[in-house]
Amino acid sequence: QVQLVESGGGLVQAGDSLRLSCAASGRTLRGYAMGWFRQAPGKEREFVAARIWSTGSTVYGDSMKGRVTISGDGARNTAYLQMNSLKPEDTALYYCAAAREYGGDLYYLTKRIAYDNWGQGTQVTVSS
Repeated sequence: QVQLVESGGGLVQAGDSLRLSCAASGRTLRGYAMGWFRQAPGKEREFVAARIWSTGSTVYGDSMKGRVTISGDGARNTAYLQMNSLKPEDTALYYCAAAREYGGDLYYLTKRIAYDNWGQGTQVTVSS
């Protein structure tokens, strides 16, 4: 099992940027794929981005495409989500997740079911 802890959330103004971090412990992230999801009050958890650690291949959800970049640092065993040009509708609890068995399928990584380890989330609030 890998344990995940998100950080970097906060209250920002529309147009600002934030970088979220997801620190992993228990296992190296080599061999995993990492994903970021978000959930606003009263809404379903929504896919934001995913990255296959070994190849660096990425996939992005439509809601934030062009404004976010997912990356990773093997030395720190940490994944990141850089978010730019934030909007009030980006306000949500942001979760990172790790997938061990995904068959190299980027499309599968857009689904919650692909992931078996989740962090507790970090709150992002964007004011207008």
